[in-house]
Amino acid sequence: MTLLRTAHTADLDPAELREARELLDHAFDGDFAEEDWEHGLGGMHVLIRDDRGLAGCAALVMRRVRHRGRWLRTGYVEGVAVRADVRRTGLGGRMMAELERMIDRAYDLGALSASDAGALLYTARGWQRWPGQVHALSPEGIVRLPDEEGDMFVWPGLAGPLDEGGELVFDWRDGDVV
Repeated sequence: MTLLRTAHTADLDPAELREARELLDHAFDGDFAEEDWEHGLGGMHVLIRDDRGLAGCAALVMRRVRHRGRWLRTGYVEGVAVRADVRRTGLGGRMMAELERMIDRAYDLGALSASDAGALLYTARGWQRWPGQVHALSPEGIVRLPDEEGDMFVWPGLAGPLDEGGELVFDWRDGDVV
């Protein structure tokens, strides 16, 4: 039996945060930096537990993304991980369904950056690979992020469909910008 819980970072106790961080470290084979962890804090978390402990986690944080001259309130998906022994059992889909519900009701847009392996989950759920350019508003001004193009996915949210001929300009943050 699995239990799904949603909670704000402020409502997670230190043990739950440590468990989530450990799961992410394992899921990303040790390639989950401190900045990656910090990117997922301060928003909503979806946690799935089973009889062995934390089986899955995902986060949704608010960011600003400019598209066609308008800054959109964006629910940005971070730190999606499922414990190795329960992967491909639907837990990722359950967590994403909850995040998508939040995006649909509270954000103009949903966005995430995905690995090739993760992209399968997101495209199967209706996330759209962003075909246009990706930029960030850096301390030096707007800079293009060509390495992120092709890995960015969007969920229309309250804004509806985007103009695929436009660009997405993300707010700046330390570490990986998107």
